[in-house]
Amino acid sequence: MSAPPATGLRRFLTPAPAAPECCELCGRQLPDEHRHLADTAQRSLACSCDACAVLFTRPGAGVGRFHTVPDRYLADPGPGIEQAVWSQLRIPVSVVFFFRNGSMDRPVALYPSPAGATESELDPEAWQAVATATPLAELLAPDVEALLVRHTADRGECYLVPIDDCYQLVGRMRLHWQGFDGGSAAHAELDAFFDRVAARARLPRKDEQR
Repeated sequence: MSAPPATGLRRFLTPAPAAPECCELCGRQLPDEHRHLADTAQRSLACSCDACAVLFTRPGAGVGRFHTVPDRYLADPGPGIEQAVWSQLRIPVSVVFFFRNGSMDRPVALYPSPAGATESELDPEAWQAVATATPLAELLAPDVEALLVRHTADRGECYLVPIDDCYQLVGRMRLHWQGFDGGSAAHAELDAFFDRVAARARLPRKDEQR
């Protein structure tokens, strides 16, 4: 699953509609906070009620084209992605997320930009360096979870998060982006987003499975 088309991101780019969103499987009205399904056929995210999400709850397996996006948040127990590894990625901004495309059986790297989610060509050696640097890479469920990395001068944050969170971040960044580096509003959104992720994340258990 590569970057969702514009229709997949629209819910994160525009103000909430006057009419509430509905489950894209059964049509049931949804609250503001609701589940999502990864639609691997359309390469997009579909809104879902809890009842429909239960039908596809096996992380990374799903049934047919739909896979329920889980709510697992894990923090890297180590130092995260260090400067030498980050340099190999050649990402022009401070944030990138990786997920494993199930249909192509390969990792994909995306980062926020004024145009939305921008795919970066991922050198196999660079990905291997990332996978070696963090145990979270081995825990990623294909299509529905992402390895989220933020690199700054003094630290490197690394989390395993639901894939819809990453696209929500992309939408918020695109909405607030100004100038070359995003501007103060976009950076404030980024800080707030990582604060929320850090508050929800736990360390992986020894028996953690995909």
